[in-house]
Amino acid sequence: MPPVRPVGGIPPLVLLAILVTIVAWASAFIVIRGVGPHFSGGGLALARLLVGSLLLGLLLIGRRWVAPTRREWMLITGFGVAWFGVYNIALNIAEQTLDAGTTAMIVNIGPVLIALGAGLFLGEGISRWLAIGAGVAFSGVLMIGLGSGGGSLGDGSGVLWCLAAAVTYAIGVLLQKPALRRLPAAQVTWLGCTIGAVACLPFVGQLAADVRDAPASAVAGAVYLGAVPTALAFSTWAYALSRMPAGQLGISTYVVPPLVIVLGFLVFAEVPTVPAIVGGGVCLAGVGLSRRRSRVR
Repeated sequence: MPPVRPVGGIPPLVLLAILVTIVAWASAFIVIRGVGPHFSGGGLALARLLVGSLLLGLLLIGRRWVAPTRREWMLITGFGVAWFGVYNIALNIAEQTLDAGTTAMIVNIGPVLIALGAGLFLGEGISRWLAIGAGVAFSGVLMIGLGSGGGSLGDGSGVLWCLAAAVTYAIGVLLQKPALRRLPAAQVTWLGCTIGAVACLPFVGQLAADVRDAPASAVAGAVYLGAVPTALAFSTWAYALSRMPAGQLGISTYVVPPLVIVLGFLVFAEVPTVPAIVGGGVCLAGVGLSRRRSRVR
């Protein structure tokens, strides 16, 4: 039997991890939209992280613990608060006023922010195409905001919450990547999720009230968010991130918004407005432009 060859230079197991991550994260936008009427943004984030922390902790049983250095603790703490804590709260609140597809399109400017952050803070520089791509992507966000301003968006707060989610997503990746250089991916993911859950503890009262009043299907949805898009998908993401560049991995999330739009139509019969779809296309085009490289003479 011939050996399995890497696809595009990516090992098969890493490719499988990317696929699992994309599908699980796409499903998260749909489930959050479905359970949103029964949970507050902070309460749902806490429920998701508590379940995720428990399951991720089980994966560490029997594994060797690597003590983080002081710098690594700082990186992991920032990663946990930003990506697991603030990101989840912002995403939950955004989907209370925006459909899942529009939310996914705005959040997916994260790869551009990751590239900008690497250029500003990691000494990688900002190329001409990165600057052009960033401008195009943010013009797409502006189009989405203006096109969705009537309807359910109201005062435009949903777009702002999406932008907050995109920013904290980018911050999380930039802090997670250096922490994975020495520490095991499973350990970093569990620590980040647990720290995020601790950061969300002020919402424990809201969570108790939400669980008391929510139907069983909504509670099951919250458990799903903790088990699949959090425990499983963040584990497969960390596995892939520890084995390939962050920018290259971030490109894979291009697939998430179209997948969310299809799922949103099938589950909720929701379709983003035409200006939102056009703006989302502009966002993706901007992300694509940001990844171009100038020809070296």
